[in-house]
Amino acid sequence: MRIDVQHGPEEVARELDVLYGRMNTPGDAMYGMPVVGTDMPGLVLRYREADGEYYVYVEDVAMKRLAGYTVFNRLIEVSRRADPYVRAPHSKYALGYQGRGLSTSIYEWALNAGLCLLSGARQSVGAHALWRSLARRYELGYVDLRRKRMTYLGDRVSESVLNDLHTRMFLLGRGWTREAFARATQMAGVG
Repeated sequence: MRIDVQHGPEEVARELDVLYGRMNTPGDAMYGMPVVGTDMPGLVLRYREADGEYYVYVEDVAMKRLAGYTVFNRLIEVSRRADPYVRAPHSKYALGYQGRGLSTSIYEWALNAGLCLLSGARQSVGAHALWRSLARRYELGYVDLRRKRMTYLGDRVSESVLNDLHTRMFLLGRGWTREAFARATQMAGVG
C-alpha cells in the first residue's frame, strides 16, 4: 500500500460542482436521493446504493453546494466469497470541509452497521491518518492481497511491507472478530 494519493483542490471542487448539478437535475440517477439529517448544522447526508456500492454525499444546504462524498466501492481484487463483507472507502471533500470529521463520521456509520473496510492499494496522507485514528475503536489489521486471496499479516507491519502494493489494511465492523472475518472471507493466516 502506498501513501501517495493527492487530489488538487480545484479538481475536487469541479467534480463536486458537477455532482451537485446532477443531484438537482430531474431525471438524473442522483436526483431525489433520500436525505438523512445530521447533528452538523446546515449539513445533510444523501445516499444511494448501486450495484452493491454505497454512495454518501454531504450536502451543505445552507451554502447550496456539495461539501464532499464517500463511496464504499466493491473490490474486484477480492474473491466472490469475500465480496459481500468488504468495501473500499474513497472520499473527496472540498478544501473548506476537510478536517471537520465528516469522513470519520461516515466511516463510523458504515463500521457501526457491520461493514468491514479494506483499503485500496494507495491512500492519501489524510486517509491513512483517518484509518489509524479509527483503529483506536475498531480492530485494524493488514493483509497481503494476491490472486483474489487475502493472507493475514498481523496488526503491525514493517515499512517495507506497508509500501508493497499488495498490502492492504482492514477495519472490522461492529460485531466482527478476526476469526469470524477470516472464516467468512477465507482469509488465510488466522488461527
